[in-house]
Amino acid sequence: MSADKAKNISAIPIDGFSKVRITSTWTFLQSIQWSEPWLIGLISFHILCFACTILTCRYYRLQIFQFLLMVAMVYGAEYVNEVAAMNWRSFSKFQYFDSKGMFISLVYSAPLLLNTIIIVAVWVRRTFVTMTELKTLQLKRKAARESAKKTQ
Repeated sequence: MSADKAKNISAIPIDGFSKVRITSTWTFLQSIQWSEPWLIGLISFHILCFACTILTCRYYRLQIFQFLLMVAMVYGAEYVNEVAAMNWRSFSKFQYFDSKGMFISLVYSAPLLLNTIIIVAVWVRRTFVTMTELKTLQLKRKAARESAKKTQ
C-alpha cells in the first residue's frame, strides 16, 4: 500500500519555479510567475474587459456584442492553448500551456466567463424590471377601465 501511495505522490506535478507540489488550484495559481510581461498584459486585458462590462450595463446592443465576443474568445481558447504551447519560448520563461488546458482555462477563460455571467445577470435583472413595469402598467390600465365603468 505504501508503494501505491509513493507512486501517487510522485505523479503529482512539481512547480519548476518554487519546487512545491501542485495539489490544488490555489497552489497552481501560486506557482505562476505573475511578473512576466505577457501575464501583466493578460491581467490588464481582463481588467479592461471587466471595466467594459460595468460601463456598458446600460447599452444593451453593445453588451450583446461584448457577450458574443467573449464567448467566441472562450471557444477559441483551445486553439490559443495549442499555439501558445508550440511557441511559449518566444514570450514566456516557463511552459504553462499543458495538454489539458488547465492554465488557459483558469487564467484566460475563467475571467471571460465571469464577465459573461455578469452580463447575463444584468440581462435577467433588466428583464425582471421590465416585467414588473409592464405588470404595473397593466394593473393601472385595468383599474382605470374599472373606474371608468363605475362612473358611467
